Amino acid sequence: MKAFFLRAAAIVACSAALAVSAETLTVAATPVPHADILRLVAPDLKNAGYELKIVEFSDFVSPNMALDAGEVDANYYQHKPFLDDAVKSRGLKIVSVAPIHILPMAAYSKKIKNIADTPEGAHVSIPNDPANGGRALLLLQSAGLIKLKDGAGATATVLDIAENPRKLRFTEVEAAQVPRTIDDVELAVVNSNYAIGVGLNPVKDSIFIESKDSPYAVVVAARQGEEDKPGIEALVKALRTDKVKKFMLDKYQGGVVPVW
Repeated sequence: MKAFFLRAAAIVACSAALAVSAETLTVAATPVPHADILRLVAPDLKNAGYELKIVEFSDFVSPNMALDAGEVDANYYQHKPFLDDAVKSRGLKIVSVAPIHILPMAAYSKKIKNIADTPEGAHVSIPNDPANGGRALLLLQSAGLIKLKDGAGATATVLDIAENPRKLRFTEVEAAQVPRTIDDVELAVVNSNYAIGVGLNPVKDSIFIESKDSPYAVVVAARQGEEDKPGIEALVKALRTDKVKKFMLDKYQGGVVPVW
């Protein structure tokens, strides 16, 4: 009996030691779907020796600032063109580590059923940051509504519109606020994470959706020089599993497309 209690005590002591030695991995994310996916992989990270702490932000700027300032270890919420623009415009010392999924951007409307029927003078709301605003304009160009100047790419602005035959009128707002404009405009071009957050399915509810070969993959980002740290590698490994892939496909029904 004494031996039994000694073994039990040893197991408890070992468990306590593991709990104490577990390293905290702090990751910044926007709520949907990124924080949801992180919560899914928290047990896997715990098994790998990391206690996951998720810090949620509702905007696209703060997670990068927090990472650059050393307040978090990584972030998971943005596509590569957005990260590249943030690094260039703000002088941030952060880098992309690995792509995880695509959130296809789409156009939504409560006033028209086919994007080809967009009327002359229609009001169109798009994100106001360079990367997502440019992405929205490229989407509208692929739909045949506008034509951008030659060379205008991922960071195109409304000033780069060369042809606007329907005289569309653009309203630029923070990406997170675009879904709130849907009732007031003919077209709203929305990032899928914010669409999903208000109950919209990009595949079923939009009237035009980005191509599946979109280059806008959402990435895990870390500080320069820390992208190979064990905790960051463990995070990427946890996010790129069959369990996560199934969760994305089942829960979001095409709104989140894994890229591995």
